[in-house]
Amino acid sequence: MPRFITFFSYSADSAKAMIEHPTDRSAAANALVESLGGTQEAFYWMQGKHDGFLITNLPDGVAAAALAAAVGATGAVGSLETHQIFDHDEQATIVQRAAIARKAYRPPTA
Repeated sequence: MPRFITFFSYSADSAKAMIEHPTDRSAAANALVESLGGTQEAFYWMQGKHDGFLITNLPDGVAAAALAAAVGATGAVGSLETHQIFDHDEQATIVQRAAIARKAYRPPTA
């Protein structure tokens, strides 16, 4: 099953609500992921451009887009960035396929 990383940032109202009424946001994210037929690998908070990230296994890119759309539509979370991520074996396959594709591609400078 494809693996995705989604970076997110909470709205000011969400941050205020979590401070005043702490809840397990990992559990909420897990319920969302499971509703899309996936599993949650990790849920972390962080500092920097984003407030946290979620690593998921989802059936496909459509499910990953649906996750971002569902969360983004609430207005509670923004700056969503989702990327498919690849393990070592998948990276090896990518490189092998790129070698084949490179032979078939003719760049505009050729």
